[in-house]
Amino acid sequence: MTTSGATLTELIGVYHADGGPVGEARYILGKILGTAHCALCDVTHSPVRRKPQWDAMVTRLGTPVTLLHLNEQPPDVAAATSVAGTPVVLARLDDGSLGVALGPEELDQLGGSVSDFESAVVTSIHRNAWSRS
Repeated sequence: MTTSGATLTELIGVYHADGGPVGEARYILGKILGTAHCALCDVTHSPVRRKPQWDAMVTRLGTPVTLLHLNEQPPDVAAATSVAGTPVVLARLDDGSLGVALGPEELDQLGGSVSDFESAVVTSIHRNAWSRS
């Protein structure tokens, strides 16, 4: 799925939830009832809005980050998430391929921490020998 030594062009985070008013309402209700969980949502958002620490981290990272809901995925991303699961952070490489930067279990271990997310992504980039443009 990925090429070691390729250049990372984008990180794509895919939430374990649908977007739009109905999807968001369903997720919020599920979160309240304890039937829905998305570890990537916990990293990017506080209970009421996107975390300012997230925006600052994206700027420091220096790699474009796209966040998508399940119902917003283009076909290549949907194919990758059907194998990797969600939530997930995918790496788009310069040859067009997608690799898993952080899988569902890794995201769950972050406990919603933006700084731990940043460390985990940087570690993954180094581990996979992806260069950054």
